[in-house]
This record gives sequence, C-alpha cells and structure tokens, in this order.
Amino acid sequence: MPEQQPPGEKTISGDELQLVVFKIGSEEFGVEIMNVQEIIRMINITKIPQASSHLRGIINLRGKIIVVINLDVVMGMKSREQDDNTRIIVVDIGENIVGFIVDSVSEVIRLPKNNVEPAPGVIANKIGTEYIHGVGKIKDRLLILLDLNRMLSVNELQNLNSISSEAATVA
Repeated sequence: MPEQQPPGEKTISGDELQLVVFKIGSEEFGVEIMNVQEIIRMINITKIPQASSHLRGIINLRGKIIVVINLDVVMGMKSREQDDNTRIIVVDIGENIVGFIVDSVSEVIRLPKNNVEPAPGVIANKIGTEYIHGVGKIKDRLLILLDLNRMLSVNELQNLNSISSEAATVA
C-alpha cells in the first residue's frame, strides 16, 4: 500500500521547482532550494586583504570557515544598505560551501516548470546568461531564476577552496 501524505502536504513533482526567493535592490530572484544549505542573519565578516571586490570576506559558521560573496557585485547590481533584513544564503557549489549576501529573503515557493521561460535577451545581456536559469512568472510578479553553480568561474572556485583551507589551518 502506498505511503499516504498528511492532509495539506503537497509532493514536489518533477513538474515544479521549489525556490528560495530573495531581493537585491528592488529586484526579486529565485534559486532552487536544493542548492541552499541554510539562510543566516548577517554576522561579523572578517575581511581578506587585497581580495577582489565581490569577495566580502570569511565567516566561522559552527567551526567551518566559509567564504562570503557580495552577490550584487558579482551581478553588477546596486543593493540596499545593510539592515536587519540582510541575509547570507549558504550554498554548496561543487566542493565549496559559499555564502552569498542578499538584501532580504522573503519566502519559499513552488513554481510550476511551465511558468518558467528563457530569459529575454535584455536580461541575459545585462546580468550574464551564464547564471540565468530563466524567468519565473507568478501572478503579477516576475522572478529571475539564478543557477548559483554557474555564478563563479572554475578559477574563482579554486581560489575560494584555497582561501577556506588556509583560513581553517590558521583557526
């Protein structure tokens, strides 16, 4: 006999995406929840001397050193001033655990895959097609869907791995 699910629970089918929705500036973005390990409030970030502008620094999250990246800088966008809503989205990219700073995280939603369209050229040219998974339509809203696995180049990921390893041996 098949296992029954509790009333009100929906099974995520292959026909829908479960997304974490966040903002940078006034724009809304979504990333697949399977890529997200956790979402944390802003904590003290240790700056790394002579690091590139998108690299904010490192944090110690329960004994693990994590590199934190300014997502707005990577995407060439203007974010709001840091406030109580600012969050770090901790994700697993390849062999690296990385934190991305966002202005706020608003919700987790389910979006049918048939509500996702390829990004129009104007968005892809402005942000960069390599990170754009598509555009999700939700009633009167549009979400730019990002592929965080493509957010950083292979070279940058190798650099992040070495920063995390060096910081862990010092700590």
